[in-house]
Amino acid sequence: MSRVFVTRNLPGNSLNKLRQAGIEVDVWPNFLAPPRNEMLRRVSGVAGLITMLEDKIDAEVMDAAGPSLKVISQYAVGLDNIDLKAAKDRGIIVTHTPGVLTNATADLAFALLTAAARRVVEGHDYVLRGQWQTWHPELLLGPELYGATVGIIGFGRIGQAFARRARGFDMKVLYTSRHPKPKAEAGLKAQYVGLDELLERADFVSLHTPLTPYTHHLLNSEKLAQMKENSILINTARGKVVDTQALLDALDHGPLFAAGLDVTDPEPLPANHPLLKHQRVVITPHIGSAGRSTRLQMAKMVVEDTLAVLNNSQPKFSAYN
Repeated sequence: MSRVFVTRNLPGNSLNKLRQAGIEVDVWPNFLAPPRNEMLRRVSGVAGLITMLEDKIDAEVMDAAGPSLKVISQYAVGLDNIDLKAAKDRGIIVTHTPGVLTNATADLAFALLTAAARRVVEGHDYVLRGQWQTWHPELLLGPELYGATVGIIGFGRIGQAFARRARGFDMKVLYTSRHPKPKAEAGLKAQYVGLDELLERADFVSLHTPLTPYTHHLLNSEKLAQMKENSILINTARGKVVDTQALLDALDHGPLFAAGLDVTDPEPLPANHPLLKHQRVVITPHIGSAGRSTRLQMAKMVVEDTLAVLNNSQPKFSAYN
């Protein structure tokens, strides 16, 4: 009987499809990721792995699984935690969940922008602390979204979905990516510019780029210093795209008015980290894809692709496409 190790329980009942196909399903029962020694022990002899972003899946894990390992199905779009070359060298198919979480992530990015700009969390805390005594003309003022200029770094599915939401607020949309995208530009009335120009012109900057060697610390102290005075940074991409210390400096001494973060570096942040104490930083715990229907669909995708590979068929969402 083939065995699949799932590194966290999945929502819904999609895993039952594997069981009904006669596959033994071994689910890590804890909320936190399996420790390294447990990962190496539990993967021994498996035919499939269903993994999360927090799981480091490298050559050591693949070799611990052995030649029986046919497929690694990532419950996410990003794949920076998986050594794709090592997998390919060993003939292991890697799948992921592109497309399905586009709108959920764009929704959260825009929610973070709204919360940061209009100081929603500050206002909530202000009320809870019993400080709300009266209405005042200068109470918790923040930048307005309507008619502002937004800069989008990374203009793939999620970046374009974010642009559609920005257009609903009559924002001027600037974007930068590896290559101009004329068709998307036309439909979204967006303008392609270089990174430096985007940072200098945008009232709000939203990150939607994958983590690569090029994008690691893409926004460092030099780049953050180029941002417009009283601008806002939103990151729902990967924490390591932003230099955390440089971000703190830009908030305290530089041009940034606020930041909205669904991802951080490190992740999660230690309880005493200064970002957590910053009044003008809104942080959520990496929940960009946490729409209920989105997460159920992601579970369905990884299970169906796992089953396809184990049945010697082609998966729908191969990472090698």
